[in-house]
Amino acid sequence: MPYNPNIHHRRSIRLKGYDYSQAGLYFITICCQDKICRFGKIENGEMILNDFGKIAHNEWEKLSERYPNVILDEFQIMPNHVHGIIVLDEMPTMAAATVGATLAVALNEKPVAQNDNAVAQNNDAVALNNDANIRATARVAPTGVGNVVGAYKSLVANECLDIYKMRNQRMGKLWQRNYYEHIIRNDNSYQRISNYIMNNPKNWNSDKFYSEEN
Repeated sequence: MPYNPNIHHRRSIRLKGYDYSQAGLYFITICCQDKICRFGKIENGEMILNDFGKIAHNEWEKLSERYPNVILDEFQIMPNHVHGIIVLDEMPTMAAATVGATLAVALNEKPVAQNDNAVAQNNDAVALNNDANIRATARVAPTGVGNVVGAYKSLVANECLDIYKMRNQRMGKLWQRNYYEHIIRNDNSYQRISNYIMNNPKNWNSDKFYSEEN
């Protein structure tokens, strides 16, 4: 596709100068394309995983095995999206408790970047109180958070595609192009986001990504 300035001229919404491979806590949200409920359904405030949801769950749990500097915190597979807290640890041998004890992470206060080669913000941002630091990320970075999320999306999509092929069905595009990331800067933010993730199934009907398809 040839370069079209009306299509490709986009504004970056990543933090300018922030090292996304450095140690820190990140709240990640990954959405299914068109809010299609691929992973199961909510019943009585609980998430019931289908075969695709089990793949999404299992591959998330394997991330810490694939990446020695990744520690997994709270996470939740929802019908059409995934929430999770990823801890990037500079020292892979450090215990998770050591990282969680201080929560002294990602204190870079630089403004949002102005990069015309990145992708514009998607309006379906997760609304958590009045926190304005949630942003979408479109491109997979060589290391760090983007690399982890990119690998996760590919692994889940490939395994789900295998099931669709066995059923002689067409999967289409599984994931939305973007993912949402929020740098967790202090304990209050961590507690609020953790509670949000844990209670997400109970609050499904009022969720930003709610779909009646469920």
